[in-house]
Amino acid sequence: QVQFVESGGGLVQPGGSLRLSCAASGFTSDYAIIGWFRQAPEKEKAREGVSCFSSNDGSTYYADSVKGRFTISRDNAKNTMYLQMNSLKPEDTAIYYCAASRAFGVDCRTGLGFHSWGQGTQVTVSS
Repeated sequence: QVQFVESGGGLVQPGGSLRLSCAASGFTSDYAIIGWFRQAPEKEKAREGVSCFSSNDGSTYYADSVKGRFTISRDNAKNTMYLQMNSLKPEDTAIYYCAASRAFGVDCRTGLGFHSWGQGTQVTVSS
């Protein structure tokens, strides 16, 4: 069972940047889809798909709320995926999780179908 370990979270002021990393114990090149998801502190909010990357054609998905500010990437040589987050806003505050799937038939908006998940890293955007 491949494990993922996220890092890079923390407290940042609005407008600041963070880069999240997700190191895999196995080969990230084995995965068809990698993604980042977040869970906001408000209990009524569902888990939200932030971004996905498809190894099939290199296509990406971004939630409307992060388009133009976040960038997903993968370094297969390091078995690590990243989420570069710029122009952070207070509403980006959440626990961020990386996830991966060997199959393409997954839902990047909700995370359904992803079978490997990290433990999460807290991102807090506040002045």
